[in-house]
Amino acid sequence: MTQSCEVAIVGSGFAGSLLARVLTVLGYDVVLLERGTHPRFAIGESSTPLANLSLERIGLRYGLPDCYSLAAHGRWLEHFPELRRGLKRGFTFYRHHPNQPFADNGFDSERLLVAASPHDAIADTHWLRADVDHHFVRQAIAAGVDYRDRVDLTSATVSSQEVCVTGKQNGNPFALHANFLIDASGPGGFLARQLAIPSGLERTETRSALVFSHFDDVRLMREVVPGLPEGPYPDDWAAVHHVIDEGWMYSLRFDHGTTSAGFLLAPTGASTLGARGSADAASLWSALLRRYPTLATAFADARPLMPMTFRSCIQHRLTRAAEERWALMPHAYAFVDPLFSTGIAWSLRAVERLALGFELAKQGTRVPDASALARYDALLGAEADQIDRVVAGAYEAMAHFDLFAAQAMLYFAAVSFAEVCQRLSRDDAVAWSGFLGVGDAVLDSLPGESLRRLREITRRRGDPGTADERRRFADWVAEVIAPRNIAGLADARRRNLYPVDFDLLVEQHALLGMTRHELLAAVPALRGMSPERPFVRRGFRGPDAAPAPPLGAER
Repeated sequence: MTQSCEVAIVGSGFAGSLLARVLTVLGYDVVLLERGTHPRFAIGESSTPLANLSLERIGLRYGLPDCYSLAAHGRWLEHFPELRRGLKRGFTFYRHHPNQPFADNGFDSERLLVAASPHDAIADTHWLRADVDHHFVRQAIAAGVDYRDRVDLTSATVSSQEVCVTGKQNGNPFALHANFLIDASGPGGFLARQLAIPSGLERTETRSALVFSHFDDVRLMREVVPGLPEGPYPDDWAAVHHVIDEGWMYSLRFDHGTTSAGFLLAPTGASTLGARGSADAASLWSALLRRYPTLATAFADARPLMPMTFRSCIQHRLTRAAEERWALMPHAYAFVDPLFSTGIAWSLRAVERLALGFELAKQGTRVPDASALARYDALLGAEADQIDRVVAGAYEAMAHFDLFAAQAMLYFAAVSFAEVCQRLSRDDAVAWSGFLGVGDAVLDSLPGESLRRLREITRRRGDPGTADERRRFADWVAEVIAPRNIAGLADARRRNLYPVDFDLLVEQHALLGMTRHELLAAVPALRGMSPERPFVRRGFRGPDAAPAPPLGAER
């Protein structure tokens, strides 16, 4: 069977499904191709304020009310309680040492909390991806996307006029001719193989292995270490990071009690523990818990909901992200590490950029022009490098918690400044702003310089450095982020506990190029107190829009 469409998208995770739906709303004929079926398990579950801002903009611009509702925990609970999620108030970090319980030293504990929201209603969320991805697929179908699952693609041919993909659906051969092809399928995806896009992994400094699962009956850290001083939010309702000698562990708690958890292991940590393959995943997990008593207590009664999984290297990188008739979504192009929850935000920013490219092309060629694709390609390359430098520096800094806490300030300075700037702006160009300070005259070069300084301290072999070296590094970070530090970061008086501080933000008005009066007038919007739908564009249908088909209807 030979068919045609304007845009073919390979991969129906949240990014592919959402982009397919947006392009359909814009009037494009879109086919969405999926190898498997929904619902299905996926990791990459933790959103951030920048992710939520992208989701809000997409919802408001293209008339997708569910996107706006899913961009804050309170609105999510009100409108989509059936989609499982977890409350995420911020980023929590603990430093554990082998064969020792976590040391409760009061405010001097090796603990860092950085709030991302002032209260639960506008907080971020952990996405239970099986539910959320399936939701976006069903909404895409309701919008008119031609969704096809159980598709096995076999070839792709790109010419100056079209892209032709061939494959089988449920064993039946087909050929699909499209004006443009988008690969949202993930690492080592279909298009990379078909076009033989060279690997660029040598550009990536970070290397880590992963062992993970979902669990029931994981105890809260506040139960295991009950005497810790109160922070700006409850420690466990966050993206919780346990920093260990071998790397770090994430622990993401969903509202219904399930916890997503995994250890990320640096190469030395993985080799020391003898990590060899998936057959060793359960024993590797047990060995890591035995080494860290507090983690062992937290997971003493935990029950994995799926077999433990081991991946020896999670990093990947390609050398091209877009050309005349095709584009890769970020996760198909590059992935570094989940340390700072960059994945969802980066993917949603790419949805915005490609959608804007297709908007501009509607009255002409109906495919993004060469300049837009070149801009997209260049930005993804620069942003992949930037994410890598921030994360690679954090791995170096794990040698000592003082270094790690200081390095983390680079990330939080970049994202908090970007968040406030985006909340204050309604300019479409926000989608093209560089991620993690790319293109910012102050922030762009800092992760690279930080990585260089950290390697001088650690000697690239995990040395913690001297007290003077650590102090000088922390002082340097505080100095260089100062022109963008609107959140009171890198302040020793905070004792590593950073709330959302609107009074401080007002005092820092000059850093945003605003007067005190202008910023005071904007504070209600920054607090999430603005009207629920502050502006409406392009056919926003409101809460009475036709619902998505029931689960399974797409098949």
